[in-house]
Amino acid sequence: MPRVVVTGLGVIAASGKGVDAFFSRLVQGQSSVQRITQFDPTPLTIQIAAEVPNYAAADYFPPKRLDLMDRFTQFALIAAQEAMKSSEIKIGDREPARFGVVVGSGMGGLHTYEEAYFNLYAKEAQRLHPFTILKSMHSAASSQISMEFNAQGPSLSVSTACSSANHAIGEAFHLIRYGMADMMLAGGSDAPITLGMMRCWESLRVLAPAGSDAGRACRPFSGDREGIVMGEGAGMLMLEELEHARHRDAPILAEIKGYGLSSDATHVIHPSVEGPASAMRMALRAGKVNEDEIDYINAHGTGTMINDAIETQAIKRVFGSHAYKLAVSSTKSMHGHAMGAAGAIEMVATVMALHRGLIPPTANFGTRDPECDLDYVFTHAREKPVRVAISNSFAFGGLNATIIVAHLR
Repeated sequence: MPRVVVTGLGVIAASGKGVDAFFSRLVQGQSSVQRITQFDPTPLTIQIAAEVPNYAAADYFPPKRLDLMDRFTQFALIAAQEAMKSSEIKIGDREPARFGVVVGSGMGGLHTYEEAYFNLYAKEAQRLHPFTILKSMHSAASSQISMEFNAQGPSLSVSTACSSANHAIGEAFHLIRYGMADMMLAGGSDAPITLGMMRCWESLRVLAPAGSDAGRACRPFSGDREGIVMGEGAGMLMLEELEHARHRDAPILAEIKGYGLSSDATHVIHPSVEGPASAMRMALRAGKVNEDEIDYINAHGTGTMINDAIETQAIKRVFGSHAYKLAVSSTKSMHGHAMGAAGAIEMVATVMALHRGLIPPTANFGTRDPECDLDYVFTHAREKPVRVAISNSFAFGGLNATIIVAHLR
């Protein structure tokens, strides 16, 4: 069966615009959480988030183009452009039909929806922007990317809440393995920081309060953790069939070894242990990877009391005694939880950790939690050769996705 490699990366997130800036900030353990600037958050109880800093759409796109793109689509396209450039690929006359796109998004065009409903209900508008549907649909990002790069092969969108990006990467991996494409741009994008969405998340009571230090608000696996911090952004990967990549002497950053997915089938909010464990086991089996080969897990690690404890139990259930030899970290502690984009942003971090032998930390450690007793690489980055790594994404509704990456051998 064809092997699939990563030949390009792109990211725009709270921790940085571009892969190098993003990863540099992560390994420095710097949080990007601060008071919301996109709108006046005064009406909110929780007024913090991890926003893409100093983002101005006009710096990237002409006004006519912006008429067709919500903020989440803009992020996806910016990350895709970087992934294309870093892959050094040139699409030839015969290749467009073998080139596809899969983008995950949990929320879609929220900014467009919010503007439309404000105009409809508050301003009693009789007509809305004619491109409202085209900007807000979940498939907008995949469509814009496919048109930007003449990708005429399999293109689709995935929406499975916080697992959207990992599912998108996994499905793109399968499309190449089963001979339906040679190249796939895959990842996720979300821009959920709007007044309405923040109010919705407040009602769910899972957001971390700012306290006196917004930068410490997200503390995954720490005994004093208090909840999620919303984030935004996009991550994109160029996936390629191995021989196709070798033929053009492409820069190969990692190999996708395995993909696992599962459903808890228990509760829409409270996760199970077996669901995440099942996804990790499936990825290991699919990739023919032994448990003791894994060196690093980029955890889902949201910073809530229940999720971090459940993920810890799931890791121990799958890896047994080897669980205590694994390095585990949650980069959400720095770039926030970017919903459907989280898995892709974290996959960029995982591939970079593998490529550079440098594991980003879990920032903001406070106190030990006896239920979270693994090696979470607290506070400082760790230099360590990483042979094989896992990235986990677990979503509301019990939808789980695990991707395994490794050095090409």
